[in-house]
Amino acid sequence: MKVKQIAVFLENKSGRMAEITSVLARNGINIRAMSLADTADFGILRLIVNDTDNASQILKDNGFTVGMTEVLVIEVVDKPGGLASVLQIIKENNLNIEYMYAFTQKSGETGLIIFRFDEIDRAITALNKSGVRILSGEEVYAI
Repeated sequence: MKVKQIAVFLENKSGRMAEITSVLARNGINIRAMSLADTADFGILRLIVNDTDNASQILKDNGFTVGMTEVLVIEVVDKPGGLASVLQIIKENNLNIEYMYAFTQKSGETGLIIFRFDEIDRAITALNKSGVRILSGEEVYAI
């Protein structure tokens, strides 16, 4: 149920995203989801890709600073209130979200929300108990 996510630390300068995506493309790595957050001096690019271990090594070999974290990918109904219902479960179970980002594959069907929790195993237990569908790494990497 846990999904590996790559975090790449980037200097806040023009062209760095193009470098990363080009390196990954040349090596057959497909990006499944991504999020970019920045500060004044650097950015953090979070990536879920089809081959995490290989992508991480390729990026390191090309001079990027790379970390690895585990996240949960939760399926929600793509309609008003879909996210709210999951967030209510998270609230009721006193779970702390460090960050989250989302994507949909086909409008009106399901959305996928990527969550980083401070207590990921406790989050899995609570979400499973509430009937929330958590995707496996294999499902996410194959999207």
